[in-house]
Amino acid sequence: MRDRVVVVTGPGRVELVEQDAAPLRPGTFRVETLFSGVSAGTELSYVKGTNPYLNVTWNADLGLFQPGAASTPYPVTRLGYMQVGRVVESETSAVAVGTVGAMTYGHRTGWLADPVAERFVPLPEDLDPLLGVYVAHMGPICANGLLHAAADLHGADVRALGDGVRGRRVAVVGAGVVALLTALFARRNGAASVVVLDPTPHRRQAAEALGLETLDPDADDPAVVLKTRWAHTAGDRGADVVFQCRGQAWALQLALRLLRPQGTVIDLAFYQEGADAVRLGEEFHHNGLSLRCAQIGRVPRGLAPTWDRERLSAETIDLLRAYGDTVRKHLVSAVVPFDEAPTLLTDLADRRRQELQVVLSA
Repeated sequence: MRDRVVVVTGPGRVELVEQDAAPLRPGTFRVETLFSGVSAGTELSYVKGTNPYLNVTWNADLGLFQPGAASTPYPVTRLGYMQVGRVVESETSAVAVGTVGAMTYGHRTGWLADPVAERFVPLPEDLDPLLGVYVAHMGPICANGLLHAAADLHGADVRALGDGVRGRRVAVVGAGVVALLTALFARRNGAASVVVLDPTPHRRQAAEALGLETLDPDADDPAVVLKTRWAHTAGDRGADVVFQCRGQAWALQLALRLLRPQGTVIDLAFYQEGADAVRLGEEFHHNGLSLRCAQIGRVPRGLAPTWDRERLSAETIDLLRAYGDTVRKHLVSAVVPFDEAPTLLTDLADRRRQELQVVLSA
C-alpha cells in the first residue's frame, strides 16, 4: 500500500511523492483521506519561502527565533492541517472502522494514526463531511480568537465562548477564511453588530452572502464611519473589540484606528513580512489600546483546563450546524482533485489563481 503526499521541495516547487504506507500496529488505526483543506496563509508561506521556520532556528525553550539552521528545512513533507478521513483499518477499540473524522496530518491520501498521540474528532452524521476540514484546527483557531476577547474582559472566569462579544460592537479586519469564520462565531454568540472590512470585492461579496455587513476600507474612512455610528459616551466611540485577521501592516493599523479608547485588538494574523508600517505613536498610544495575539498554540492563561482543543472543536461543529449550507456555498470556492495539488499551490502562491477556500478531494 502506498500513499501520495504533497511535498514542498523548495520555493515555488511542489511535488506529489509516493510513499510506502506505515504498517498497522496494535493501538493504531488507518484513515483514507476524503478531503484536505488548503490554508492559504501558513501553507503558502512554505511555497513562497517566507515562513521564518525555513530560515532560522526556533528555540522553543526561550520562545525566540535565533540565527542558525532552519527549524523546518526543505523538503517540507507535512503541509496542511485541515484533513477529513474515513477509518479503513483499526487495531484500537477507541476508533471504529467506518468512522469519519477530522485530523491534522497534512495533504496526503492516507495516514496511520495513534489516538493517544494525535487528535481524531469524529464528525456527526448530520454534518457535511467536506465541512469537517474546519473542525480539527481552523475552526478552533477562530474560536480561540473569541476566547481571547472573553479573557480580556473576564480573565480566567470565562463561562461561554460569547462572553467577550455578547451585546458588543465587533469589527473584523479581513475577509479570508479565518476572518469570516470569526465573524460568524461573533454573530452566533450574540454580538450586537458585526462589520467585516476588506478591500477585495469578491471577499466582501462572500461575506455579504454569509449575511455579514461589510465596509470597503478604500472607500470612505471606515474608522470615521464606525466611530460616527458606534457611540458610547462623549469622547468614547468605536468598536468594543476588533478581530484582526489579515497579515499586512495596513490591516493592523486600521484595526487600531477602529477601536474605542482602551479597546483591544485580538490579532489572528500571520505577518510574514513583518509590520513596519504600524504607527504605534498614533491611536495605539493616544487611546490606550491593547493588542492580544491569539494563536491556537495556546488558549488564554488560566483557561486550558476548561477550554481545551476538544471544546473548541465542539464549538466549531455547533457553528457549522448553524451555518453549514451557506459556508459550503459561499466560503468553499473550489473543490480540486488531489492530483492537482502541486499546480494549485504554486498558482495560489504566485497569485495566478484567486480562491477563498480550496478543498482537495482525494
